[in-house]
Amino acid sequence: MVSAYSSSNVSAVSLGFVFMISTSMVAFADKFYQDFYITWGGDYHAKMLNNGDLLTLSLDNVSGSAFESYNEYLYAKIDIQIKLVPGNSAGTVTTFYLSSTGSSHDEIDFEFLGNVTGKPYILHTNVFCQGKGNREQQFYLWFDPTADFHTYSILWNPQNIVFLVDDLPIRQFKNQESYGIPFPKNQAMRLYSSLWNADNWATRGGLVKIDWSQSPFTASYTNFNADACIWSYGTSSCESNSNKRAWYWKTLNYADQGRIQWVQKNYMIYNYCTDTKRFRQGFAPECYLTNFP
Repeated sequence: MVSAYSSSNVSAVSLGFVFMISTSMVAFADKFYQDFYITWGGDYHAKMLNNGDLLTLSLDNVSGSAFESYNEYLYAKIDIQIKLVPGNSAGTVTTFYLSSTGSSHDEIDFEFLGNVTGKPYILHTNVFCQGKGNREQQFYLWFDPTADFHTYSILWNPQNIVFLVDDLPIRQFKNQESYGIPFPKNQAMRLYSSLWNADNWATRGGLVKIDWSQSPFTASYTNFNADACIWSYGTSSCESNSNKRAWYWKTLNYADQGRIQWVQKNYMIYNYCTDTKRFRQGFAPECYLTNFP
């Protein structure tokens, strides 16, 4: 495994190709007030700044904070740039995820688990289908996510779900309904983000608590972009094929699969498909398929 935070730009050779990992900028970013409203934290803990180009969430011993999208999406390519809580962030969790509602909800998760100063963040990913999750994969990052903004993306279309960091795919969850494996396709989802106190589990299983003397803890967001099928009153904006763009049909090619393998070989620290202690009765069915990354 490559050391976490080894460089903000990583050159790697994997499966016969060379690629560069670098911070990517999102074009045509929307104003945050056009797409989101504050759901928790009020004016003090959650702020839209710079004429809506920047949004900050803060956490102290009084409150955390959160925001939510106005729109619901049924398939989307979503990008957002985040600069995470710096310094001693142990016990804090910053989230960015799509979710429907109800006990049988679907959900696609990015969660960033804080750590003590000098120790790496853990990027926690999960996929819920019809209310069932337990599909966690966790990674260290190859850069310091508190030093600058980096782009975190979700590609969700009828073929697959792909998690990306600075345009580098790190995880794919394929639509394998032909094998009886559920896939999120019927429930529209809103985009959510939050910064909250999770010191009962987030850092070393809850052994390390939040140091409130370091508060307020602040995460910053910029350059949000959603190329999406907007769901409204039972109708999708992508019902006509003319409205379906390249991302709607996107799957991962051989080079993309190699990139995922490189990330998972060097930076993955947990995979639900290999946790025999937790899943003594057997893994999720997708874990047994040869084409599951």
